Amino acid sequence: MTLDQPGPSTEPQPETGMAISGPAAAAPEIVLAPAEAFPRIDLRAKGEPWEKRRTAGKRLRGAVPHEAHGRPIVEEGRPDPVDLVEGSNAGRQSRLVPLRLQRMSETPFAFLRGAAAVMASDLSRTPVSGIHVVMNGDAHISNFGLFGTPQRDVVLDLNDFDEVTIGPWEWDLKRLVASLNVAARDEGIGKQDRRRIVEGCVSGYRLSMVELAPQGPIDVWHRAARADRLDFDGIEIDPDSQAVLKKAVEKARRRNNASMLEKAGERQVDGGWRLREDPPILTGVDDETREAVISGLEHYAESLPRERRFMLSRYHVVDVVHRVVGVGSVGTRAYLALLFGNSDQDALFLQVKEAIKPSHAPYVPPLPEPYGSHDGARVVYGQRLLQAVGDPLLGWTTIDGRPFYVRQMKNMKGEIPHSLLTGRSLVFFAFGYGALLARAHARTGDAAAISGYCGGAENHGFDAALADWAESYGDRNALDHRALVDAIAAGRFGPPQGAARG
Repeated sequence: MTLDQPGPSTEPQPETGMAISGPAAAAPEIVLAPAEAFPRIDLRAKGEPWEKRRTAGKRLRGAVPHEAHGRPIVEEGRPDPVDLVEGSNAGRQSRLVPLRLQRMSETPFAFLRGAAAVMASDLSRTPVSGIHVVMNGDAHISNFGLFGTPQRDVVLDLNDFDEVTIGPWEWDLKRLVASLNVAARDEGIGKQDRRRIVEGCVSGYRLSMVELAPQGPIDVWHRAARADRLDFDGIEIDPDSQAVLKKAVEKARRRNNASMLEKAGERQVDGGWRLREDPPILTGVDDETREAVISGLEHYAESLPRERRFMLSRYHVVDVVHRVVGVGSVGTRAYLALLFGNSDQDALFLQVKEAIKPSHAPYVPPLPEPYGSHDGARVVYGQRLLQAVGDPLLGWTTIDGRPFYVRQMKNMKGEIPHSLLTGRSLVFFAFGYGALLARAHARTGDAAAISGYCGGAENHGFDAALADWAESYGDRNALDHRALVDAIAAGRFGPPQGAARG
């Protein structure tokens, strides 16, 4: 059972007429299956040397030069962004759609976070180099964060994979730089400084690919960024960034199942524990839903390795609530389950989240089975491929015919407060996020070919092109945000809703 990366093709891209083309060496097979499902592999065939693949990537610049990536989105024929937002509400819980729209309307950055469908449509109309990877699909700056490893270290990496699929690597990078530009605007940062931040991010991506290109696959796979000693080639951490990081790591270390039980749980008169309701974020579920979620968790265990399945079997569920999550995810079905093991102080919190079709699905080739038919499996395998270290309890299930994935909730998880970053610290984290994205792409894509396309340490043309694109997209996103605000005010989605907590 494999998920094959698209190879060289002359199929036109949707709405662009541009052909995907690339070196055959840039399209290795990607295995996305449990060990027991591995197909027979060929360990006799010798691959192309990395230098040759880098040269092939460099040749792609002839067909799609760097400056082509700097062109603004073509307005002619562009779908209405409010129509796309409305379309993305399909299948969500209707009672929560007003909350989703309210959150998206708060700022241009909040709009960008929730409007993955809008940006996917826009990216499908841009030039592509022809090299595909397992892409995150939603690599904006708020989807990088801190989390604990099984060894209790805290690492910094991508931490949201709902939109994962296979597609052009530059679509991830363009979403990341656009988010940096928009977030900087929201903080009142001027145009020249925005450009410096974005160019730093692209430089981090490009220089990391240069570093990874000659390395062995095992070395690439295990490149994790421990948060207590971040080390990115090409930039040194400044004192302000170090202070922000230290505080965020300390906060993440205090986030564990015991602290969450104290915050989210409450004792009942019979001495048992229940989850505290906090509408509209945490709400109770009926008995039928509760039983369906517990049954789903029992089937989820089958997606875990056997030794972790045994560990999970020592817990039992004591409560389930519905939980509203994120901005773009609001309206999808998400549950929080409280489990206990050895005692009522041995708590385990699991998030059970509905997985829906990725926003890029209309613009990329369909995924093979079973990933095309079960989006929970797609999210889980994508996360396992893109993260250097991951959640040992990550798995998937089906509840009432809908795909879900399951992960631990808030165990040593944290975020970098971007609103507190200014000057050098924002440049540092932008560079670091670019480097982390490159590491994720290199695990499944061809780092040598991508490095050849982007250019070496002295080639800044690609950096400048994406800075141009991010600035123009920041303008476009501001107009789209205003269009949504106006549509809500005009009653397009029903009576305007008041602000909700969360």
